[in-house]
Amino acid sequence: MNSAPELSIDSLSSEAQLITGALQNAILKSENFSSIATDAKGVIQLFNVGAERMLGYTASEVINRITPADISDPEEVIARAMVLSIELGTQITPGFEALVFKASRGIEDIYELTYIRKDGSRFPAVVSVTALRDDQGGIIGYLLIGTDNTARMQVEEERVKLEQSLRDQQFYTRSLIESNIDALMTTDPSGVITDVNNQMETLTGLSRDELIGAFFKNYFTDPARAEEGIKRVLSEGKVTDYELTARSKAGIETVVSYNATTFHDRDGILQGVFAAARDVTERKRWDKVLQENTLELETAKAIAEKANLAKSDFLSSMSHELRSPLNAILGFAQLMETDLPGPTPSQKASIEQILHAGWFLLELINEVLDLAVVESGRLSLSLEPISLAEVLTECQDMIDPQAQKRGIHMTFPTFKCPCFIKADRTRLKQVLINLLSNAIKYNRNGGSVIVECTETTASCIRISVKDTGAGLSPGLLAQLFQAFNRLGKEATAEEGTGIGLVVSKRLVELMQGTIGATSQVGVGSIFWIELLHEKDAHSDLIKKAATKFTLPPIPLGARKNVVLYVEDNQANLLLIEQLIARCSDMKLLTAKNALDGIALAIAQMPDMILMDINLPGISGIEAMKLLQLNPSTAHIPIVALSANAMPSDIARGLTAGFHQYITKPIDVNEFMKTLHNTLEFTIKREK
Repeated sequence: MNSAPELSIDSLSSEAQLITGALQNAILKSENFSSIATDAKGVIQLFNVGAERMLGYTASEVINRITPADISDPEEVIARAMVLSIELGTQITPGFEALVFKASRGIEDIYELTYIRKDGSRFPAVVSVTALRDDQGGIIGYLLIGTDNTARMQVEEERVKLEQSLRDQQFYTRSLIESNIDALMTTDPSGVITDVNNQMETLTGLSRDELIGAFFKNYFTDPARAEEGIKRVLSEGKVTDYELTARSKAGIETVVSYNATTFHDRDGILQGVFAAARDVTERKRWDKVLQENTLELETAKAIAEKANLAKSDFLSSMSHELRSPLNAILGFAQLMETDLPGPTPSQKASIEQILHAGWFLLELINEVLDLAVVESGRLSLSLEPISLAEVLTECQDMIDPQAQKRGIHMTFPTFKCPCFIKADRTRLKQVLINLLSNAIKYNRNGGSVIVECTETTASCIRISVKDTGAGLSPGLLAQLFQAFNRLGKEATAEEGTGIGLVVSKRLVELMQGTIGATSQVGVGSIFWIELLHEKDAHSDLIKKAATKFTLPPIPLGARKNVVLYVEDNQANLLLIEQLIARCSDMKLLTAKNALDGIALAIAQMPDMILMDINLPGISGIEAMKLLQLNPSTAHIPIVALSANAMPSDIARGLTAGFHQYITKPIDVNEFMKTLHNTLEFTIKREK
């Protein structure tokens, strides 16, 4: 039986020495460790390849020349000496002693310090120090094994930065949550509160610790509704403007708007509900106040509209009541003025006074009604390109007789090329006539009125009316455009209402323009209006503006033209009878109510019908419609002759189907022209 070979002690010792030598050799040649061995005084005796790589020195440059303290940060070495002196209770000299003092006392020593390379650059190192001893235990040197700590330090710095960033982010997030004006909270899927902010604590009167772990629904007046809110979020993903009433520990109730959404982890697993409750108590209160105010405003508006309608109805009624007797006054006065034989000089003077007072009263009625219509907001304008030259020519023709009576010289502008403005033709003429009339009325005898047109901006035309009157002081100028304020002229012989300028201002503003005035006492005044310049008016408008329309003479037939007049007022009937009596080619039929008028029209088939509106029984409008429905009378033109002179009355009458609409009191010449025009229309249609 063979036995294992026996190893001698000497052979084992030799093998161990070989292993130890190999390990030492590996350590000395390792590039990952700096191995520095010194003698007992600290002078370097061994400097391996790892030390050469890390520090940049060759072994020959340091061996027997320097100590490890010479390649270490001197401030760190001094600081280490101070710390060890305090720690060990003995004075330690800064330098190599500080690096090996613990090892020299048999104390395990591993520390961090900064090595300085040959090129002056630095790197952190972890150094392990061991005392080398002889067989008797005496120290014969030291071994310092170091590793480059840069990578670990960088990792550590990044870790520190990351932790700080995380803390900062958590602080920022929490600050956002706490600074929110809403009460914020999170719950788990079962409705148990997991976190809250300060506003939630304030809302409930409970601390964060008291709230976390409690059911969300417990802090509302209607727990079932609160729980339903959580269920809706879980089923729908979110809830908005879900109204709840929170109740605090002290019993204070707060109406809140509850808005919530679900939140999940990174794997998409439901974690719970994030909810925000905004205090809307004040908003609800203001909503209620607003609702009440809105109701009050609507009520006030309805009352105002009713009052405005009542005012309009009153004015319309008063207009009718005033115009009916005024029609008789002016009509018969005009008849007396043109009677044959003519009136005596004294009678003529009296008639002139009657006509003057009557027409002035009519002007006053018209201006009051105009102001009422404008201020009620019911006035409808038709804004379109208007030829300024044409309108000024028409105004000049209308105002010239008034100027000639006072010896006022008038100057109007001439236009080298067509000029158009955006306006309502009728209302523009009304404004200009008012300004021109005032310029004549308040001028001196033999004075002048100059009308000028200038382009103030690229989009506006200014029309100025300059007079040579007494002028106005700054105080009086500031009172312009006030209703019924005649600026002291009421004490003079000049008649006026103090309404014209107010109406003019409203009309100009409705035409998207402006009106103003300048004045100098003793020199005169300039009144102006500015309206939009229509530069791109169509060529056919330019052509039309250059041609003045003239009414052709109306030839009447030899036969008698039958006119039926339906009127219940005896004075008005008598006036029209006398006017028609002067026309040898006309015959008048009369009826005092609508039913008699309809019967007479069917029986006599007149050439035209004059119809009052306010008749006993059925109205003139209803009578007209009945006549139009009858095939035998449907062709007869019916002209309204009424004291209902509001613009709305006229518009309603024309819309209803009247051929023309004449308002009382009548102007005899205008009335007769309308009569002839209508009869001419009938004759042409019959042909």
